[in-house]
Amino acid sequence: MATKESTLHSLIEPTITDMGFELWGIDYMAQGKHSRLVIYIDQANGVTVEHCADVSRQVSAILDVEDPISGHYTLEVSSPGMDRPLFTPAHFEAYTGNIVSLRLRAPFEGRRKFKGVLAGIDGDEVLLQFEGEEYGFPIETIERAQVVPQFDN
Repeated sequence: MATKESTLHSLIEPTITDMGFELWGIDYMAQGKHSRLVIYIDQANGVTVEHCADVSRQVSAILDVEDPISGHYTLEVSSPGMDRPLFTPAHFEAYTGNIVSLRLRAPFEGRRKFKGVLAGIDGDEVLLQFEGEEYGFPIETIERAQVVPQFDN
């Protein structure tokens, strides 16, 4: 987890937990004048728009006081959804056997995007099966990972 995300995580997680939610993950995209902070929350009974609005108000108040992000940014609070992003080793472990897409920070064998069956975790590596092979990607080299929803016909 990058430094900005870890700082934000430690700042807002206690409040989100106190509200009865799990802080699933944080995406911070510094984009000049239009930075974006997306906070993913989850709970066993699901997440509603009202839940997101409540968490947004509480987190916004914390961020206004603590001011961990310089400049303007847009705050979004969301459920991880069916195509949920995977952030931690525990997330990868929980979704073993599912199809996932990975985007790497730097190319591996000439490409950055991969899609295959998540085979689990081995140490600090995420194991992905695709094109008849199994590959291990160190978790810190993964820029983004998310579950690819599968629907029965």
